[in-house]
Amino acid sequence: MHTYKTHGTCSRAISFDIRDGRVHDVSFMGGCNGNLKGIGKLVEGMPVDQVISTLEGTTCGFKPTSCPDQLAQALKSVSER
Repeated sequence: MHTYKTHGTCSRAISFDIRDGRVHDVSFMGGCNGNLKGIGKLVEGMPVDQVISTLEGTTCGFKPTSCPDQLAQALKSVSER
């Protein structure tokens, strides 16, 4: 299980697992509870690269990032190791 401290969003952190190159068990701490649970369900079992390419660059209002973008950044930080 990995935990990523978010930056510039209402959520404070994201926990997730990667098994066999696929995203599992995404959970956001803080933020818009229902929407973030939905994102976790939508990306469940998806390939890491697909989640990154789909969510990276998503903004939230006037912010240059968003919770989905932060999930992409979290996945990138783990896959770049």
